[in-house]
Amino acid sequence: MIALVQLLIKYALLEPFGVSTSLDGFGIMLLILATISIAAAGNIINDINDIETDIINKPEKVIIGKSISEKTAYNLFIILNLIGVGLGFYLSHKVNRAPFFSIFVIISVLLYVYATYLKRTFLIGNIIISILVALSLIIVGVFELLPNIMPSNQQTQIVFFKIILDYALFAFSINLLREIAKDIEDIDGDYNAGMNTLPIAIGRERTKNVLSVLNFIPLAAIIHYVISNLYKQQVAVGYFLIFVIAPLIYITIKTFSAETKKDIRYISNMYKLVMLFGMLSLLLYKYVILN
Repeated sequence: MIALVQLLIKYALLEPFGVSTSLDGFGIMLLILATISIAAAGNIINDINDIETDIINKPEKVIIGKSISEKTAYNLFIILNLIGVGLGFYLSHKVNRAPFFSIFVIISVLLYVYATYLKRTFLIGNIIISILVALSLIIVGVFELLPNIMPSNQQTQIVFFKIILDYALFAFSINLLREIAKDIEDIDGDYNAGMNTLPIAIGRERTKNVLSVLNFIPLAAIIHYVISNLYKQQVAVGYFLIFVIAPLIYITIKTFSAETKKDIRYISNMYKLVMLFGMLSLLLYKYVILN
């Protein structure tokens, strides 16, 4: 999904409007490879630190210690981080913005700290990982738009960067809700591992109610966005109603009635779909803006 949304930002949002960008086709592919390499490394270190909880929460999905050894996993973690950070170093110099390299280092470090410590803390881990998801969108704007800002195109560059920020905010909010849902699903293993997640702190039922209420925040924001910006575009309005707004309403109702671990896993997967369809709406932008 990271690779898809970065491609959509490049080829569905920026390129069709002739926006001044810094990366060619090869450059955007390297940015995607850098991002997903660091994300994959983050997943690996997370799995290494989650062996104890995953044996309880999802024994059928445990890979480390079964399919591959912990030593091999650590080696893959280091290799993928080196690839991601190395490509980030190259890209930063390619666009003549050496300080941009620090973004990749910060993301890599935060993913490690998240996996080893922050995910055990009350809500902070959820917020950090959601910020990093949003950053996977923002980084495209940083590398594509910021190096090419000039007095003649400043307004255009800022307009498109703000659009990317809107989508990043959407990704942050939906991922945060999904992280809370996953914490509800994983409460047994997390409790045994001594974590302090929201469901452990306030209870499963209260967290379900909190999650249902929190659903209204992105829901209200999206409805406001559609009414404010897309009300004349029937296709775009229809798309958001069917593929984003309606599923969020459905998730809210379903969360109230969720009883089993299977119900919560289903809700978590629904959040994934909402995020996917939200990102695919970038394909509508050419139609929306030109009309």
